[in-house]
Amino acid sequence: MTSPYPDIILASASQSRRKLLEAAGITFRAMAAGVDEAAMKHGHGPSKAGYGELAAQLATHKALAVSQYHPDALVIGADQILVFEGEAFDKPDCVETARRQLLKLRGETHSLETAVACARGSDVLWSHVEAPRLTMRAFSSEFLEAYLAAEGQAVTQTVGGYKVEGPGVQLFENMTGDYFAVLGLPLFSLLAFLRAQGAIAA
Repeated sequence: MTSPYPDIILASASQSRRKLLEAAGITFRAMAAGVDEAAMKHGHGPSKAGYGELAAQLATHKALAVSQYHPDALVIGADQILVFEGEAFDKPDCVETARRQLLKLRGETHSLETAVACARGSDVLWSHVEAPRLTMRAFSSEFLEAYLAAEGQAVTQTVGGYKVEGPGVQLFENMTGDYFAVLGLPLFSLLAFLRAQGAIAA
């Protein structure tokens, strides 16, 4: 069956999301959406129940921001918000911020509200949210300093200050939910949608 979409675009500059789609064998282009995520997040109240909805709004906003310039393409937007005790965390702006954040999360459980949305032109075709929960172990201060020294500025690239597909996995003792959502993209649900749309082989 011929795909109804001449192009699939990932509206994201995230290397993790690119790698997930590439590993899944999806042919796509990546294009940063240029959305001011911080402004949208800071304008949102501290309601834990609403962060999944906010992530979905951000993912949709990113998809639409790119699809308006590529109206025939299927555009994938995604967003992720770390939530702990009703507070949403931003990406650390420096290693010291990451240190404070990781100390706050040490020995505790947080969630990653992870959304994906697909758009074509001005139409939102679909959106989905997963909320995996991760429990950090009570790691020592010595371990944390060694981790930060080894990772350096890489800890500023993700909202949690860690990558579970790398050394960051050593920060944790348990995780429940969609592993791919932890990496930034609910991949199983997205692939099911793409198959249903005829965008990839069923």
